[in-house]
Amino acid sequence: MRLLAFETATRRLSVALWQDGALIERAAELPNGGSERLLPWVHELLAEAGCSLSQIDGIAFGAGPGGFTGLRLACGVAQGLAWGLDRPVAPVSSLEALALACGEREVWVCLDARMNEVYSATYRVEGGRVEQRMAPACLPPAVVPAPTLAGTWAVGDGFAAYGDLLLAGKPELAGVRADVFPTAAAVLRLAAPMFAQGGAVAAARAQPIYVRDKVALTTAERMARGGLR
Repeated sequence: MRLLAFETATRRLSVALWQDGALIERAAELPNGGSERLLPWVHELLAEAGCSLSQIDGIAFGAGPGGFTGLRLACGVAQGLAWGLDRPVAPVSSLEALALACGEREVWVCLDARMNEVYSATYRVEGGRVEQRMAPACLPPAVVPAPTLAGTWAVGDGFAAYGDLLLAGKPELAGVRADVFPTAAAVLRLAAPMFAQGGAVAAARAQPIYVRDKVALTTAERMARGGLR
C-alpha cells in the first residue's frame, strides 16, 4: 500500500510517503506560508521511493485543529490530488498526530490557537494507537483543565506561548516538550489502519476539524481574554 499525507496545521509543514510500512518525509518550519513547497516535496518523495503518483492508493491529511489557512491548504491539496486520481482520503486529527509524534505514553497536547486561546486534549498512546482521554477544546489557557494521570507529558507550542498560564497550579507533570509539532509521518501512521479497514472517505467529503467556531474576535473580546496577541 502506498499513501501520501500532508500536515500543515502549524508553522511546521510536512509531506510524507508510506510505502508498505516504510516512511519517508520532507518537512520545514515555514511560519509565513510554504504552500509552494508541498507538491515539489511530493515529487521528491515519489522519486526517492521509485514510484509514480498514479500508484498512490490513498491520501491523508492533518485535519486540525490548527491554523485556518493551513487546514484549508492541507485539505485542498489532498482533495485535489485524490479527485484527480480517484482515490479515497483520510482526515486525521492533528492533535492525535501530535500525541503520536512526541513518542510519549500519556500526553497532554496544546497548540497555540492565537486569539489568546489554545487547542487542548489529552491522550494515551499505545504503540501506533492513540486513545482520547479528554476531548479537544479551544479555551483560554488559564482555564484549560489539566490531566489527572501521573507521568503525563505536556507537548506542543501552546506551552511555549502560554506555559505560565497553562501550568500554574497544575499537578506535577513528567515534563514539557514545547518544540514538538504534528507531522505528516504521524498522520500516515494513524491513517494506514483507516485505509486498510475501509475507513477513508471520498475526496468531496473530506473537511477540516476546526473546533473553534468563531475565527475572529472584536478588540473588546480579545482584551477580555487577556490582551492582544
